Amino acid sequence: MTALPPQPDAQRDALPESGPAVMPAAEAPPERGPVRQRSPLPDVLRGLALLGILIVNVQDFAGFREWTQGGLDRVVQMFTDIFVNGRAISVFAMLFGWGAAGLLARQGVGTFLRRHAVLLAVGSLHFIFVWHGDIIANYALLGVFLLFTVRMTAPTLVVLAGAMGTWWLIDGVMVGVQASLSSTRFGRFSGLQQLTSGMTYPDVLSERASDFSSNLIGGSIYNGPWLVALFCLGAAAYRTGLLLRPHEHLPLLRRLTGWGWGLGLPLGILLAWLNTRGDYASGLLAIPVRMGGGLALALGYVGVLGTLAAQNRLGRWTAFAASGRVAMSNYIAQSLIMTSVFYPYAGAQYGHWGAASAVALALVVGLAQLPISAWVLRRWGMGPLERLVRALVYGGRTGGSRD
Repeated sequence: MTALPPQPDAQRDALPESGPAVMPAAEAPPERGPVRQRSPLPDVLRGLALLGILIVNVQDFAGFREWTQGGLDRVVQMFTDIFVNGRAISVFAMLFGWGAAGLLARQGVGTFLRRHAVLLAVGSLHFIFVWHGDIIANYALLGVFLLFTVRMTAPTLVVLAGAMGTWWLIDGVMVGVQASLSSTRFGRFSGLQQLTSGMTYPDVLSERASDFSSNLIGGSIYNGPWLVALFCLGAAAYRTGLLLRPHEHLPLLRRLTGWGWGLGLPLGILLAWLNTRGDYASGLLAIPVRMGGGLALALGYVGVLGTLAAQNRLGRWTAFAASGRVAMSNYIAQSLIMTSVFYPYAGAQYGHWGAASAVALALVVGLAQLPISAWVLRRWGMGPLERLVRALVYGGRTGGSRD
């Protein structure tokens, strides 16, 4: 695998949706059969992951480099690397696989393909007109792989995910080690946009439009094996009912908690250390460390929250469920808000903020979306983009449950 500079975090982050669906939308596809009560666990996980995505992606929006941070900025960056970076990505990607597996099982291939076509269009527009970190279009393409898994059992999906993920991680480590042993020394790549003072919206739009096809193809090829591995883990969770019936899987959830935290925390500390270094090899090694540790601790988070859900003790965590149900609308809104603050054609703060102030803004925006999302659901039942996608995919049909 050719070593490429890492894409912006949202380009690498999965954007799942509620129920048998994909991406950050939580709109419910029409379901055949009786209406069922919505399970809170997937929505809570999605809402928390959405906040985590924004905390990580704010680096790309604000334009600061991890290894240049000092003082409080470095403390915040290290906390982000240990507990959030790669973790939210993994939760979203697994939820994508979980939702896509449900959509295939309950609605069939035709609806699945229509929805992916709509998501490809939504993601393309988001990338070109709003922000270059879109992942929706990549997911629309990579998710088609799940058509080949519809007859696979949960154990088979886990084995497939392990094989694909292990290959991708080992290859990434080998590339990083080779770079560290090379006699040639390069500075670290940032993966950030080249935004300069005075750039107009048409200037930025033109650059994004010219980059779109290479980003879509290159990002799907480079990240494809790892993301598909996460999709398969999510599909396995759907087969077993792990998220909808967590009380039936308490031993597994406890193992996920122990192993996930036991592996994820040390790898998070290693990532934080690598992100204080400005050499090229550290940047390459940070990629597999970020994703491997991210998956481990993501499973640890699933274990903790799943155990609480099984015991009816989610408590205040349920506040994130509303945000999870309108995740696509919230995700696009985050892009609009952050580009308005930082991009040169609007607030022009790009490159002027460090990690502490940028993450503080991300927390304010992300937490503000919780009550707003609850209000939107009370008022309209779903978010505006969720309603649009639903209308385009399902037309005038109405549906049942939205779990």
